[in-house]
Amino acid sequence: MIKLGVNQYGKAETRLVRVDRGDRHAITDLNVTTTLAGDLDATHLTGDNSGVLPTDTQKNTVYAFARDGVGEPEEFGLRLARHFVDTTPTITRARVRVEQYRWERITVDGEPAHHSFARAAGTRTATATYDGTTAWVVSGVEDLTVLNTTGSEFHGFHRDRYTTLAETTDRILATAVSANWRHESTDSPWAESFRDARAHLLAAFAETHSRSLQQTLHAMGERVLRHRDELVEVRLALPNKHHFLVDLEPFGLDNPGEVFFAADRPYGLIEGTVLRDGAPEEGLAWW
Repeated sequence: MIKLGVNQYGKAETRLVRVDRGDRHAITDLNVTTTLAGDLDATHLTGDNSGVLPTDTQKNTVYAFARDGVGEPEEFGLRLARHFVDTTPTITRARVRVEQYRWERITVDGEPAHHSFARAAGTRTATATYDGTTAWVVSGVEDLTVLNTTGSEFHGFHRDRYTTLAETTDRILATAVSANWRHESTDSPWAESFRDARAHLLAAFAETHSRSLQQTLHAMGERVLRHRDELVEVRLALPNKHHFLVDLEPFGLDNPGEVFFAADRPYGLIEGTVLRDGAPEEGLAWW
């Protein structure tokens, strides 16, 4: 017997830029992906599209909702998710992922510019899901590249016949942080929560004397949870951006830990979850 399995559809990566024109302009730069699921058997099995809300309509809805203002990306995602479920009879779950490209106001002679901006490091993310009864929100940051020039070790690891890696008590540790944190409710102080979570991730990376990137990952997630009571779970993916000491001996030169080759691949990829006591463990599958 053959049957239709789990399925969903939506509009990926709708680019949206909103300019709020007050005394000083403000910019909101988003990439929005909508994903809908529900009673969609007919369109798959017979081509009956009567229950399908076109993906083009989903795109248009994003733009129309932005006309009334965007606000925090979590709020915008929740508005859209609830709309799709509450207004489309066949849709029982909507998930809206929002990536916000952050811009900082340019300063000229110590004064903030009226309408000029520079792209800030790290992409803010928010994913809002609604199933008709319950809504939940996951916030985060991606591509937040950080580096420690010292304070990192890696030794004492298991060896087998294929191991060639040398042990080290002093290395460069660099990674591009992708972190997601789940809110206990849909009534969080979104802006403050994001600002503080990001700051605690950075502080933990800077302050942890690392004996492994896994240890650093745990320290980062733990610090966020200890300082933000509205969060119950932090998931991190940390690619190890390797920096290898260059051998300068063929040129008659020493290299006292100053010249490195920054490799882009292959790279170690460390992933893990840090949970508050009592929070359900959902495994390594992302929300």
